[in-house]
Amino acid sequence: MTQATLYIKEECPYCKAAIALLNDKGVSYQAISVYDMSADERAAVAVRTNNHRTVPQIFIGETFVGGFDQLNKLNQSGELDAMLDAL
Repeated sequence: MTQATLYIKEECPYCKAAIALLNDKGVSYQAISVYDMSADERAAVAVRTNNHRTVPQIFIGETFVGGFDQLNKLNQSGELDAMLDAL
């Protein structure tokens, strides 16, 4: 089961950091390049993220957590583990 979904740009250092953090935690995830998305798909994600425009855009389950900084804060506080356990 996919625990996280990330919308990324392959060259983005924050996207790479988010992927590394999830890999280190053993989280199953799907990384979707925004370059491979249609305009309609990008618009649908914009609605789900309240028009968050930077990458990565990270979802844990169906919950939008933000970008790498927010993911890292959740990890450091232990809240990320709780979110993952709740899935």
